[in-house]
Amino acid sequence: MTSLPIGVVLCLTGWITLYKLLCNNNESRGFEWNCRLVTLLHGILAVCITAYIGYMEGPWPFTHPGTKNTPLQISAMVISLGYFIFDMGWCVYFRTEGPVMLVHHTMSILGILLTLSLGESGIESCAVIFASEITNPLLQARWFLRQLGRYESLTGEVVDVLFVVLFVFMRIVVGGRMLYCELISPRPRFIIKCGGVAMYTLSWVFMVDIGRFAYRKSQSKYRCWRDQQRLAAVNGHVGKTD
Repeated sequence: MTSLPIGVVLCLTGWITLYKLLCNNNESRGFEWNCRLVTLLHGILAVCITAYIGYMEGPWPFTHPGTKNTPLQISAMVISLGYFIFDMGWCVYFRTEGPVMLVHHTMSILGILLTLSLGESGIESCAVIFASEITNPLLQARWFLRQLGRYESLTGEVVDVLFVVLFVFMRIVVGGRMLYCELISPRPRFIIKCGGVAMYTLSWVFMVDIGRFAYRKSQSKYRCWRDQQRLAAVNGHVGKTD
């Protein structure tokens, strides 16, 4: 058990070191650019590890919640815990995120700490990390496209659509199924079930914001299309008159 705090400290140090290296070797970019590179790397790494845990190593989180943590599950959670502590500190220091994101980071940190201390339900935590981080590369790609002035393009449209679809499917549909399996199973502890409900509720908070974004963007696209149709009709009428 004493090795867990050491592992967390080492992972936290690793993420901080990576961020510092990026800042030193990429001075032309701002602090947020380099932090998001770290975030992107963590997202890809976390998804790969937790996907292997869920689909290859097992057990299947929908049928075996509340089981004892495996060494690989512990490693995945320690790596992500170190990252979340780093990112939480960065966001607080630079004041870049709102209350909802800070609550998400806090709940993630507390949830992983609880799972590690209990020594069980690691498969559920890894499933939550997978579902949370699988949309991360798309979210970061969206930000980078904005910074490069390429967001208003077909690539930006594809990224937005994929992000919304993947978020709804993984966080709401699959997440809802996972929560149902967690609640009806007798194995997970009550506090773990409460944590699952809290995380799923937070997903719906994010979902409301994404729904508003999707609605505003669709309305904007519709207005542009309508204006183009009107302009084409006017030009066609003028052409016939001439």
